Amino acid sequence: MDLFSLKDKTAVVTGALGLIGKKHCEALAHAGANVVVADINEEYAKMFASELGAQHLGLGVDVTSAESLKVARDQIVAKYDSIDVLVNNAAINDMFENPAMAKDLSAFENYPLDAFQKSLDVNVTGVFLCSQILGTVMANQGSGSIINVASTYGMVGPDQSIYRNSCGEQTFFKSAAYPVTKGAVINFTRFLAAYWGNKGVRVNTLSPGGVENSQDEFFVGNYSAKTLLGRMAKADDYQGALVFLASDASAYMTGANLVVDGGWTAI
Repeated sequence: MDLFSLKDKTAVVTGALGLIGKKHCEALAHAGANVVVADINEEYAKMFASELGAQHLGLGVDVTSAESLKVARDQIVAKYDSIDVLVNNAAINDMFENPAMAKDLSAFENYPLDAFQKSLDVNVTGVFLCSQILGTVMANQGSGSIINVASTYGMVGPDQSIYRNSCGEQTFFKSAAYPVTKGAVINFTRFLAAYWGNKGVRVNTLSPGGVENSQDEFFVGNYSAKTLLGRMAKADDYQGALVFLASDASAYMTGANLVVDGGWTAI
């Protein structure tokens, strides 16, 4: 079990206050890491870090801002002397303020350009900047593990039928933004793994499936029916995979896409 230990390692999680972001932080802390809770909401990032323990650090970080990331990098290195794990978890998934407009706005024919651009900025440019600014510390120290969180929709096209209710009405469309950006993340992983392999930096993708989070009953049923395990994921279903990728247990693994989706993409 020592292979899975992250004792004395420094692990940064972006989007750390999200549904699975918190579970990522908890798993890394449990494995012994000093966890940097990085999120746009600085106040809550600090609160959550203190809940994890006194040795952890909460930072307000905008992943689309190079300056914000450079400030964070300097604070992390000043406190811990190194950055050993980076979990690029921050991402935007479509949310529409007016549920009555969701179907029309999410349709490809009507999807707003500014929403598409915002997803590119956070989901792709954010991963690029975090990896460039924080990952360079790893490259310079000669070791590290970067974990880019993608999605099953980075590998397969969305099944729009799962967004139909029990009456057969389409309530929502999965837009192009999420699959496009998550597909980009998977190939960025391959690029960076090849680029920094000789620097001792491993770069892998974790592709999770959908997490149950108080969605409509019809959606949970539709989604679950498409998985081999017959259910959506729980928020903590990715903790083991994350610690595996962060630790020496995956020491000979780089450029890979670890798919943890209950069998969604197996058939």
